[in-house]
Amino acid sequence: MPEAETPPALPPLRAVIARHGLLAQKALGQHFLLDLNLTGRIVRAATAFLPEPARDLARGSVIEVGPGPGGLTRALLASGAAQVIAVEKDRRCRAALAELAAAYPGRLEIVEADALACDLSVLGEPPRRLIANLPYNISTALLLAWLAALAKDPHCFAGMVLMFQKEVAARLGAAPRSKDYGRLSVITQWLCAVEPLFEIPARAFTPPPKVTSTVVGLLPRAAPLAPADFETLQRVTAAAFGQRRKMLRQSLKSLGGDPAALLAAARVPETARAEELDVAAFCALARELAARPST
Repeated sequence: MPEAETPPALPPLRAVIARHGLLAQKALGQHFLLDLNLTGRIVRAATAFLPEPARDLARGSVIEVGPGPGGLTRALLASGAAQVIAVEKDRRCRAALAELAAAYPGRLEIVEADALACDLSVLGEPPRRLIANLPYNISTALLLAWLAALAKDPHCFAGMVLMFQKEVAARLGAAPRSKDYGRLSVITQWLCAVEPLFEIPARAFTPPPKVTSTVVGLLPRAAPLAPADFETLQRVTAAAFGQRRKMLRQSLKSLGGDPAALLAAARVPETARAEELDVAAFCALARELAARPST
């Protein structure tokens, strides 16, 4: 990890919010983290989690989605990050982030855009890390978009350290036969090793959400756990977990064709339920489905 810098004199985040009228908007899923001790802890946890050479933030780039008034952005810059790319949809935040860019010349790039419409895998210089307090209302959609990018290029991101609602974080690393295991578990674990790092209570945010948050480390695998096509795996898991209480011979009917033949080809029992299958079994189903002639 690069040696932390003595930060320039900056106004308190609450003063920045008041001056720029940055009241959090529920429609944007905004909950600002203003405690600089916690934002600093996120950065320290990220650099401890990331592999070499990605943990050296003086190399490559850090992409932050939803920086808001810039609490985590400050911590990243103060830690010595050479290139921080802040992707923010809320135009109101631009002036506050511009003040940070002026305080750290040449090291903060502000991208005013909807992160769901951006290809983050081509921003900045490698190694690229995603470090962010994600907007709660689109966190799953964002993660799936980044996993799709990893399916095409396992090296596009060196690592991700992201904050989710505790319930969503639990799904990411859930094991088969557990109540949290589902579609998101399969897709995430297929491409990444998952490690919960620490929790942050609701009271740490402005305004406080109704849930606890968890910071999660996601380390992209050098290759997926098993061969499969991303979109086909999405279809299979959506069908299987869409009716998770039913046997797969019933829940997979929405895929078309004969589910019994598909299950037999993948060597999966017809009477199994979605929550009983591991990632490799879902990949086998996706391969068999992709090999079937289109109807």
